[in-house]
Amino acid sequence: MLTLLFATSMIIPTALLMNTKHLFTTTTTHSMIITMFMLKWLYQPLNQKPYNINTLMALDNISTPLTIMSAWILPLMIVASQHHLINEPINRKRLFITTCAILQTTLILTFTTTNLLLFYIMFEATLIPTLILITRWGSQPERLNAGTYFLFYTLIGSLPLLIAILFMYNTNNHTLMFTTAQMTPENLNMTTIMWLACTLAFMVKMPLYGLHLWLPKAHVEAPIAGSMILAAVLLKLGGYGIIRMTPMLLHMTQTMYFPFIVLSLWGMIMTSLICLRQTDLKSIIAYSSVSHMGLVIAATLINTPWSIAGAMTLMIAHGLTSSVLFCLANTNYERMHTRTLLLTRGLLFALPLMTTWWLMASLMNMALPPTINLLAELMIITSLFNWNTLTIILTGTTTLITATYSLYIFMSSQWSTLPPNKTLSMTHTREHLLLTLHLIPLMALITNPNLMF
Repeated sequence: MLTLLFATSMIIPTALLMNTKHLFTTTTTHSMIITMFMLKWLYQPLNQKPYNINTLMALDNISTPLTIMSAWILPLMIVASQHHLINEPINRKRLFITTCAILQTTLILTFTTTNLLLFYIMFEATLIPTLILITRWGSQPERLNAGTYFLFYTLIGSLPLLIAILFMYNTNNHTLMFTTAQMTPENLNMTTIMWLACTLAFMVKMPLYGLHLWLPKAHVEAPIAGSMILAAVLLKLGGYGIIRMTPMLLHMTQTMYFPFIVLSLWGMIMTSLICLRQTDLKSIIAYSSVSHMGLVIAATLINTPWSIAGAMTLMIAHGLTSSVLFCLANTNYERMHTRTLLLTRGLLFALPLMTTWWLMASLMNMALPPTINLLAELMIITSLFNWNTLTIILTGTTTLITATYSLYIFMSSQWSTLPPNKTLSMTHTREHLLLTLHLIPLMALITNPNLMF
């Protein structure tokens, strides 16, 4: 584990010192080789127990899939950003890759640490490189406003978590996750305020409906790499945090979680309806992320084995699906120089192969078989139905609206009676490789979904 963490951190000096001609090739290859070595972690000799343990870090069946997905996204971010950075000076290209590598290193530490205090530090440390990506490489003047929203929503939400962790340390003289989860409620001295403090940071990060206003702004203003890492990994920090903290708060969760589940399920319908009224392509994909994360919040708060398995599967499925949708939106933007759906009609005539990618991504977003999206949604909807039968009305309505806006995105961007009113450049091999590397894991994981839970 430490070997691969050290290898990941060595991308930083590589990006700073590598010959200009081979900068992107070397860093992409380096990061992809690290990802391939990480795949051996999917072999779990001790089912349901931590393995690969050292003093500060451990892997188990919750942290392993998320760690591998964060490593998988890094080379794809570099590949996706080459056109965006083509006119940048070389020093800014080096700074961009360095920022991505720092973010990758902090994410691996966040997912693998066993100490709550170190988890909080790394959880907050991911904020800095993401903020740099949004505010430095975003293309619109509003990116500073989006960065401010992102910064203050995350900081205000997570400060109570820091106080709660320090309170735990003061009570127990340690903040080890696995040890704290085994303690009795009397020893933990949990109160309603403590429960809210521990979960609020993760609700903001997911984000829960009502605390989600930073997410569409951040996505719309971020460059393609920022959108990919936000959608694929950073939102999953919230779900991972809830899964980790729930065993410590279990006796409180059973009385406190009801309003949050209701809000997340209602938020799924509201954000899905908002998707039908958006004109900006990236904004639609961002709001669909809020809708999908509502399912994950409900599943993690119920905290049954079936719902946790569904939440883990949906986090992986949504991470890759939303990332590929942002990549497709970026390919349209690079050619049409607009994300307004009304102005990007008729791309089927100009880019027929890209229409195939759009169709596959849209079908995966609406959870058609045989994708892991369908498996995840079925597991979560089943566990919610078992918890309360009335939830089937909300989840069924959301599924219907999700199918509607997914087909709306596809039809409005690809179909038209007339071709685009401008000559478009053809697609590149780089773009097809990028989309293939997103969709291969989604197709392959359905053959053995046990790897995710």
